[in-house]
Amino acid sequence: MRKPLVVGNWKMNGSRESARDLLRAVIAKETEGLDLMVCPPFIFIDMAAELVKASGIELAAQNLASHQVGAFTGEVSAEMLVEFGCSHTLVGHSERRVLFGETDEIVAAKFVSALNGGLAPILCVGESLAQREAGETDLVVMQQLEEVLKVAGIAGFERSIVAYEPVWAIGTGKSATAEEAETVHRLIRSRLAEESKQVGDKIRVLYGGSVKPENAKELFAMDNIDGALVGGASLDAKAFIEICEAAAK
Repeated sequence: MRKPLVVGNWKMNGSRESARDLLRAVIAKETEGLDLMVCPPFIFIDMAAELVKASGIELAAQNLASHQVGAFTGEVSAEMLVEFGCSHTLVGHSERRVLFGETDEIVAAKFVSALNGGLAPILCVGESLAQREAGETDLVVMQQLEEVLKVAGIAGFERSIVAYEPVWAIGTGKSATAEEAETVHRLIRSRLAEESKQVGDKIRVLYGGSVKPENAKELFAMDNIDGALVGGASLDAKAFIEICEAAAK
């Protein structure tokens, strides 16, 4: 039985004070029956680590460098993130792919860098609206997955997480239906199970794309949806807690 997981991605939002208040509110209402994780901006990770250390909440970074050390101005390595309390990191979020030009190859390199540095990657995959309308969803998602399998192998997924986030649903208020999301989640799990049934059965596949309290229950009712990668709603403590409660049921 896969334990539900809800991850709150704060993106580039908040101040030191608002981040502290948000985290304290979530800690105060920490929900049993699921794993909970938040992804603060880099500059708030140290503060967040102090706040969550007496709770069961884990910390994930929003991004990392594809290198371990060196002359890479502005980058942050996996080892640095581990030292400051992170256990996981997002890799290949759609905003990194679309806005910052991260290719499948770069994402795969970051996936390996995370593993080598002691972080568990949360690999984000998903298609654009044009690709969905062209009937290319399966092709795009599999291509993104295959590039990581090529360099990390199935062993790389033994302590990793996959998040399906259709690009057309990120921050738009639109969301895939539960059935649409379930179809892609099943495809991801089936492909990994081809390499290792154990990994396919065990890996958690999250849905991300305008998850909110109104659609959370329906999404989490699907067999292959193991939780959520929550964006905008994770900045609202009440909404985020409601999503967590839906996942725990």
